[in-house]
Amino acid sequence: MTENTSTRAPVDPESTAALAANGLELTLLDTSPANTANTANTASTANTAMLRRWILAESRGFHEPEPSDERLAGQAAEIAGDRVTAVWDQTAADPQTPVATIRSWVMGLTVPGGAALPAWAISSVTVSPTHRRRGVARALLGGELRAAAREGLAMAMLTVSEATIYARYGFGPAVHQADYVIDSTRAVWTGPVPAGRVQFVSPESLLVDGRALFERTRTLSPGEVDRRPNVWAHRLGLNPRHPGASTQDLRAVRFDDAAGVPQGFALYTVAITGNSFPARLTLTDLVAATDDASAALWRFLLEMDLVTEINAPQRSVSEPVAWQIADRRAVRKVDESDHLWLRILDVPAALAARSYAAADDFVLDVTDDLGFAAGRFAFSTTTTTSTTTTTTDAAGRAHPLPATTGSAPETRDTAEPADPAEPAGPAAPAALALTVADLGSLYLGGASATELVRAGRVRELTPGAAARLDAVMRTELPPYLSTGF
Repeated sequence: MTENTSTRAPVDPESTAALAANGLELTLLDTSPANTANTANTASTANTAMLRRWILAESRGFHEPEPSDERLAGQAAEIAGDRVTAVWDQTAADPQTPVATIRSWVMGLTVPGGAALPAWAISSVTVSPTHRRRGVARALLGGELRAAAREGLAMAMLTVSEATIYARYGFGPAVHQADYVIDSTRAVWTGPVPAGRVQFVSPESLLVDGRALFERTRTLSPGEVDRRPNVWAHRLGLNPRHPGASTQDLRAVRFDDAAGVPQGFALYTVAITGNSFPARLTLTDLVAATDDASAALWRFLLEMDLVTEINAPQRSVSEPVAWQIADRRAVRKVDESDHLWLRILDVPAALAARSYAAADDFVLDVTDDLGFAAGRFAFSTTTTTSTTTTTTDAAGRAHPLPATTGSAPETRDTAEPADPAEPAGPAAPAALALTVADLGSLYLGGASATELVRAGRVRELTPGAAARLDAVMRTELPPYLSTGF
């Protein structure tokens, strides 16, 4: 499905009816480039004026300053082609400004194995404080999930500002991020010293070199998503969020290996904390295609003259730099929080999209209050290649089981000794009962089924099922998302 298709898709009839019952109107705005180019011109078409008011409502929802006409034009260009939806209250004192907003588009999500799964990305979710507890959020999010399901997408996703809202819609936290503070005066480098060179480059050059590097690295990180052009512009200071803001303090460096091939880059700023040095360095981006690139870039940053502290926000929960310095206590993880939330809409399709670390068979009893993914599913990552061996498939296979199937596969009583003369057969499928939100949390390998069982969220229907699922779902690196949306 293309962005233009999602723009033209009609508003969800169920959401429309639910909002109309509360005196509210649901509208889909036209975000084609022809209608977004003149957003700053309030005398343009009625749709353009509506889109301008939509952006104002979104800014208000996130407590941002009212954007200037210049910034409005820039934001309108950024959302061109997206599915932009608004809720209006014609009885309000300001009926021209929406009381709720939401935006969506199709974006690739990197799954274990490196494939990009097309997923329904949801953003710009706001509801005016004057219209809370009227079913507005439920209508908007339910409508987005139904739209995604109609388009045949297996997954919806979002990054959230509040962690208490989205579980009720079947989303589960799947990727976490961490903020680090490093005392560089204590961080004496003990890691490898790769052959190659770190050199300053212009931010503009990374529009080409950086994007190519990112595309190479994103397959290594389950949880990464496409970086849209506006993300690159903001990261590189070429299209600042507030027009006129200074970006002259942004520095860009690139690591080239011994053969001269670019393998990574870093973006950072340095701020003097008082009237003189020392200074604080803030790392705004670091992309490394190889371990050597990561080591070279971190060493460069840690050994920066006149800098005593490095702030590295929104990094992986497991950064190798702590193992590459003499004093591990110089690296402090000051915050860790959920970042990407996943909502599975089609269990067999989602499970088939990723690869797995082990061969095994399961029965998953999935509950879903909204009904999209509820059911019992046979799930296998094995294929028999002979009478005695099994191998791991590149992807798993899953299919629904009839509702009349027994509640759990039969297993041998662990107290009953096995007959040593009896040949060992394949283990019975491991069975678990879980919500679609918890399956979303487990999907990228970032959560532990064993931990969720201990927390009372997932229920083992056969002994040891959680450990078997963890062995299958684990990934070499923890999931990581470098970009919010």
